[in-house]
Amino acid sequence: MITRISAFAVLALTLAALVAQYVVLPNPSGTLTVAQRLWLMAGYFTVLTNGLVAGHMCAVALGWRISASRSAGLLVSITVVGVIYHLVLSVLWNPVGLAWWANQGLHTAVPLAFVAWWLAFAEKSLAVRCVPEWLIWPFIYGIYAVVRGTFTGFWPYPFMDVGKLGAVEVVMNFVVLMIGFAVLGLIVVGLAKILRPKS
Repeated sequence: MITRISAFAVLALTLAALVAQYVVLPNPSGTLTVAQRLWLMAGYFTVLTNGLVAGHMCAVALGWRISASRSAGLLVSITVVGVIYHLVLSVLWNPVGLAWWANQGLHTAVPLAFVAWWLAFAEKSLAVRCVPEWLIWPFIYGIYAVVRGTFTGFWPYPFMDVGKLGAVEVVMNFVVLMIGFAVLGLIVVGLAKILRPKS
């Protein structure tokens, strides 16, 4: 029961951060529709991954069984969200008010809460062969973001801006990120092995 209650708490936190982000989206002319605002949010790996966390926690709160690999893969992705933001992106803007709370929720509170939930409650039967599976989501997002940016001119992150950096540099940045995901995945497998109860 405590696993489901804790999952519900993480779900509530994640939904609050997502709703706050929706509210603070720039809309100077007041003309953006709900669909347009959601489409704008859907350009960001941060928002989409937080959405996956919300869905995952909802499933756990409802008592559904989620595989150890899926929980760990999401752990890797949401951890990257927090790490990349605080190491690379946080210096690029300075939100205030509700925008600050939304920003900290998506990039700090939710990643930390999910890490804590995974450490305490997630099944930890993992193996190195799981790591390639965890790269599928960031790989799909990378392709999606480039295709979307090519047609719309919207680049959610500066290291993905093909217009400014060129295709070669963006590909190199993407390769480095994928290597980072893989390394973190291996760390998670090792940590799970340490934390897994001995039979």
